Amino acid sequence: MEGANPGVDIVLVRPSRPANVAAACRAMKNMGLRSLLLVGGVDPQGMTLEERSLAYGAWDVLDGARSAPSLAKAVEDCVLVAGTSGQPAPDAWTPRRLAEEILTRAPAGRTAVVFGPESSGLRGEELELCQARVHIPADAAQTSLNLAQAVLLIAYEIRLAVRPPAPPVTARLATAGELEAALEALRQGLLAIGYLNPANPEAILAELRRLLARSQPTAREASLLRGLARQIAWAGERIAGDRGLGG
Repeated sequence: MEGANPGVDIVLVRPSRPANVAAACRAMKNMGLRSLLLVGGVDPQGMTLEERSLAYGAWDVLDGARSAPSLAKAVEDCVLVAGTSGQPAPDAWTPRRLAEEILTRAPAGRTAVVFGPESSGLRGEELELCQARVHIPADAAQTSLNLAQAVLLIAYEIRLAVRPPAPPVTARLATAGELEAALEALRQGLLAIGYLNPANPEAILAELRRLLARSQPTAREASLLRGLARQIAWAGERIAGDRGLGG
């Protein structure tokens, strides 16, 4: 995960569809997660080639899945256990809140994100083993998500929270002098094509100056704008010359 290790275990409890488990593996690896635990249900070793194909590119996650005899055993080493639920609750976390909590608690140890069977979800006693409940706020007209979709959504939020920040922009911003040079070239070009009123070009140029100030162009962008304005001036003068010849 681009150098960031969130220490997250995805735990699937009694998954009933091999295809969904394989697809969940692909979703995990898409978002940089590798640790999968299975509590009952599907045996990856018994999957057909067609089912395994849904884990395309993530067969290492599928083949590396570990089995646990119970949910309690699967999460015993984790400092945070979050169980997903299709039922909303006043204290339920969103996937984004979960990701923020993982980022905060990551130095203390691993987090388990637990998913129940596709048809029924986690049982009450299984949710009791979880310190937090996570609910994906889907549209009321269709609240059901399949296992792989739910894994992908939560893994995506985790990735956004833990990935390293983008490097700062290093391009040099245009100086005031470079912006004025670009504006002067624009003046000439826009006058040449009749866009500016020759008697009062400053009215429009003042607005363009404010626009450039807000956009904070780089030196390269100011240079491109200046070259574009010069080309506009050249084209305007050529068109005017052709009209004069034609007359």
